[in-house]
Amino acid sequence: MHEMSVALEICRLAEKHMGIERLPSVVAVGVAVGDDAGLEVANLEFCLDALLAEPPFTGARSCISREPGPDLRLDYLEVEDAGPDD
Repeated sequence: MHEMSVALEICRLAEKHMGIERLPSVVAVGVAVGDDAGLEVANLEFCLDALLAEPPFTGARSCISREPGPDLRLDYLEVEDAGPDD
């Protein structure tokens, strides 16, 4: 099942972009998956949700959108805003 390796890569990209210390503030990971990307979207969502439920993400949710074409990309990272004292 190559969806797990794709989900692992999405998490690696999030870590690279955010830094390990900021990953717990990620509340959603947006992924755009093309209809011709060669992925089973339900399997990708399952794998990504399993990885996001564990530290260092601590419960972020996956938000997968479908689009035409072969593209697969990390679309966005939604981050919890820090309070005024942070």
